[in-house]
Amino acid sequence: MRGTPTARQACVRNPALTSAPPMNKFTLPPPKIAGGPYIMGVLNVTPDSFSDGGEHEQAAAPHALAMLEAGADIVDIGGESTRPGAAPVDDGQEIARVVPVIAALRAATKAPISIDTMKPSVAMAALQAGASMWNDVAALQSPGALETAAAAQRPVILMHMQGEPRTMQNDPRYDDAAALLAAQNGAAMVRVHDVAETVQALKVWRATQR
Repeated sequence: MRGTPTARQACVRNPALTSAPPMNKFTLPPPKIAGGPYIMGVLNVTPDSFSDGGEHEQAAAPHALAMLEAGADIVDIGGESTRPGAAPVDDGQEIARVVPVIAALRAATKAPISIDTMKPSVAMAALQAGASMWNDVAALQSPGALETAAAAQRPVILMHMQGEPRTMQNDPRYDDAAALLAAQNGAAMVRVHDVAETVQALKVWRATQR
């Protein structure tokens, strides 16, 4: 598990953003596992990801569909690596990586899609392409992020990190760093790479609670 985010709906309105493209409000369907939590499957479309090395860059949409079939509720698509020492990616390059994948996936499924980015411009482009929500590892601290979230009127996931994006993996320390323990302690959503294994473990746990 790479994080246990808390979902927040942005509620700030800024008159300066009245020209922002209109966004339809979005509501999450119930989680596939009765009683939850939601399973967010991670899909990196970067050549240098710390987690999967960009192995899904060329077959992103099919892999995302496979994660949904395995039990993921949401697919989280990111186009900038946050591995230690990773070079920053400019807005245009990140948009070029994620928007085609999001558009292809949206054409194939109605499942929720999350855009994993710290950049407001990337988030807006992704939402316009079909993403359902914004997963921000910087927790809306980037310039213009709050205003963009308010204008989009979509769910925003505020990720916690220790340090900043390129140092947060150096020596992170969390007590309950497993998806199952997070769910047992009340997490409403868990973000994972091993979707099928996580789903199975959570199903077994839920069965023992009956």
